[in-house]
Amino acid sequence: MLLLTARAVIQYFDCFRQIVHKNATARNICSTIRSELMRFHYCCACHSSAAPIFPARFNLDSARPYPYYFAMMNTDALINNLLDSYTTYGAVNIQGIQNYPNRQNVITILRDIQNLLFPGFAAQELQTGELFRYRIGETVHRVIADLTRETQRALMYLCMQEQKQNTYCFNLAEQTVCALIEALPDIRQTLMLDLQAALAGDPAARSHEEIILSYPGFEAITVHRVAHFLYENGVPIIPRIMSEYIHGKTGIDIHPGAQIGQSFFIDHGTGVVIGETCIIGANVKIYQGVTLGAHSVRKDLQNRKRHPTIGDRVTIYAGATILGGTTVIGANSIIGGNTWVTKSVPPNSIITIS
Repeated sequence: MLLLTARAVIQYFDCFRQIVHKNATARNICSTIRSELMRFHYCCACHSSAAPIFPARFNLDSARPYPYYFAMMNTDALINNLLDSYTTYGAVNIQGIQNYPNRQNVITILRDIQNLLFPGFAAQELQTGELFRYRIGETVHRVIADLTRETQRALMYLCMQEQKQNTYCFNLAEQTVCALIEALPDIRQTLMLDLQAALAGDPAARSHEEIILSYPGFEAITVHRVAHFLYENGVPIIPRIMSEYIHGKTGIDIHPGAQIGQSFFIDHGTGVVIGETCIIGANVKIYQGVTLGAHSVRKDLQNRKRHPTIGDRVTIYAGATILGGTTVIGANSIIGGNTWVTKSVPPNSIITIS
């Protein structure tokens, strides 16, 4: 009788939910209560000689079956097993304990910085006059507060390793973030040269605005200019979060440690890889699928130059691979598509597949 009553109540709940389905709060409450009733129904079935009669599909969501209620009796054990894995293997980001920077927070901050670099392009449109100043000021204050907090988290581990006081890292984080805000006009100046290089180097480009709004290569170099500033100022983790975020978005992988000169242009961009110790001169143009990588990935080479140096005014066509920390591509050279270069070439060279 108890089993039948529980099952009947569940069916009545299905009918009641159809009445309140337009109200999200009521619907959620009904779903929660119904789940508990289903658990109770299953408990009764486990202690009853009568076999329970489960509907093939519940009315809570007619598009999806609910087979998982059979495991509800074991949820405590499942949760305990999961908690044990956290203790055993770590990799848990808990506030006040293993307090790493938060990836989503860093991405949100990065979007704010992009909007400071090109107001109105990356976020909402802005109005002129005092309201424009207010919006920019609001964003600046938000970036300083939020990025300082995330930078403090990133620096805490360096402070522990070097046995320095937490206040030292807190002050260093604030100073670094303020220095970044101070450097934004200079970063904008460099980006305008990158923008002009894209307009001059791509016959399909119609305007600066089109490039800012739609070119993945330009967005990748924009993020790199910011991430590289933080990298050069000793901020760990956060620059890599920024570079890998834009890598996932554009398919362009630029390590924040790479040194890239002005008037840099990546055309198309998908599959481009630029390594940590790569040095690129001014007015360099590269196409999709180019790799500027290392000969070896041995860990003992971590603190040595592993990636090539590219001279001024070099063009590298699609699919080319240039490897090695001692490899130097001379100025004004052209590296043809799908070539494999592991040795230095003099200035004014043309390298093609023979």
